[in-house]
Amino acid sequence: MPHLTREEFQEYWRGTHGPLVEKHRNALRFAAYHQVHSLDDPTATALGDVRGAPPGFDGFAEMIWASRADLDTAMTSPEGRAAGRELLADERQFIDLENSPISLGTIPFKLTSD
Repeated sequence: MPHLTREEFQEYWRGTHGPLVEKHRNALRFAAYHQVHSLDDPTATALGDVRGAPPGFDGFAEMIWASRADLDTAMTSPEGRAAGRELLADERQFIDLENSPISLGTIPFKLTSD
């Protein structure tokens, strides 16, 4: 939201919204949830400039489900739908939803250091 600094946004996201997501773990049936908080760093600006990228976001969230069936259940069960409504109401407090893209995807290629 325009009225929040990056630090205020990230603090609310971590300290308030994160625990709310955890509260709804079972209803939403996700296997993992990650918050990636962007850094105010000149290297990020330089990398964006090289690519001609738009300005960065304050961060992004990644929610991972073990199967499509788990996602479908989370989106259609009464518990999952109630959890989604509560999370969306909270997101309206700190996220500029109109300018926050959302996508659904698969991981066809994974490179880890495990």
